Amino acid sequence: MLHNDKLEQWDRENFFHPSTHLAEFARGNAPQRVITGGSGCHIEDRDGNRMLDAFAGLYCVNVGYGRAEIAEAIAEQAKELAYYHSYVGHGTEASITLAKMVLDRAPDTMSKVYFGLSGSDANETNIKLIWYYNNILGRPQKKKIISRWRGYHGSGLMTGSLTGLELFHKKFDLPLAQVIHTQAPYYFRRTDMDQGEGDFVAHCVAELEAMIAREGADTIAAFIGEPVLGTGGLVPPPEGYWPAIQAVLERHDILLVADEVVTGFGRLGTMFGSDHYGMRPDLITIAKGLTSAYAPLSGSIVSEKMWAVLEQGTDENGPIGHGWTYSAHPIGAAAGVANLALIDKLGLIDNAADVGAYLNTQMRAALGDHPHVGDIRGTGMMCAVEFVADKDSRQFYDANDKIGPQIAAKLLEQSSVIARAMPQGDILGFAPPFCLTHAEADEVVAATHRAVSTVLG
Repeated sequence: MLHNDKLEQWDRENFFHPSTHLAEFARGNAPQRVITGGSGCHIEDRDGNRMLDAFAGLYCVNVGYGRAEIAEAIAEQAKELAYYHSYVGHGTEASITLAKMVLDRAPDTMSKVYFGLSGSDANETNIKLIWYYNNILGRPQKKKIISRWRGYHGSGLMTGSLTGLELFHKKFDLPLAQVIHTQAPYYFRRTDMDQGEGDFVAHCVAELEAMIAREGADTIAAFIGEPVLGTGGLVPPPEGYWPAIQAVLERHDILLVADEVVTGFGRLGTMFGSDHYGMRPDLITIAKGLTSAYAPLSGSIVSEKMWAVLEQGTDENGPIGHGWTYSAHPIGAAAGVANLALIDKLGLIDNAADVGAYLNTQMRAALGDHPHVGDIRGTGMMCAVEFVADKDSRQFYDANDKIGPQIAAKLLEQSSVIARAMPQGDILGFAPPFCLTHAEADEVVAATHRAVSTVLG
């Protein structure tokens, strides 16, 4: 479609896109798409193409596109009060109400919510609170953070360090020294193919124990992990993983941060991933599902245990020296209130559990026997298909072949279905809006089968 404007030109000349090959985009050799609308599980671009978004933006548009209830709440808030800060005891009706709604849904050991704008800044907040906590307790040496390879926790200096993916470290002088990485609970990519799931969990625990012994428990402040690995491959943990890890952390007095940016507010078919896996976190990171991305908002949910120490710290040192200009922004908070109310009203968490299980079952039925499909995994409204050059030997493709990106591109080209080629592997990821129907799940599966057959035979 021809357009009588220069929008595409302005885009290439002026817009710095994240996670993009900058030179190829500027030269006009990389894909360019201007999105103009959306409804339910579908989006539309300015050329009139309608696409089924099977990744919900960046697994964040949980309630689906075009929800008037949230748009109206944002508009009403903007007309009434577009902004006021939340420093020194200031609040708004929306921010106070949302804090209560979040705590009503969180595990019962949690006490307060600090609101930010993105998952990255929420995890930066978490690290500062952890360091503050240990300083107040007189443990200034207890500052290291254990993360996991293939984990994703943000793109800042500390959060990019916590992230265990090469792309986010390369040429950025990351990770910083305070962050150390341990084994990811990625059973399909285990080194010892003779290990059963229980043996692999024991191996992950032994690796963690060895790291703690090597570094010294008195130097380690916290362990951060996503209940299900997200960007690192959409990987549910093996059975028994989280209870075993938590036991180690508690024995060594190491805090647990549950990064629920992806899993929070229903993606696993439960309100939180911590509920799903019986985790007892000291901090919970929230963002994407908090507003379904209708407005930027994140949060750090602080446990009662940590909150008592934070209060002690301000009694001893005065007001806590942390804050963002846009903390608890009222427009974001209004979006969050409307979003959580809508999730409840429409029963979307139950639908995520039901249709998500159906999507995973149908994907296994369609592709489980394909000679180049090594693994199909998922839980709730998350599903991943991992491709291999040889199934029997679990030989992976050369990264330069870009099999995952090829299949994702073919899926969009042939069937107008959006999935995500995940980094560090040939992995096709699906994380649709919670309103996905069984018929739309069938469409996603059939389209994926076609794309795989076209690229790999």
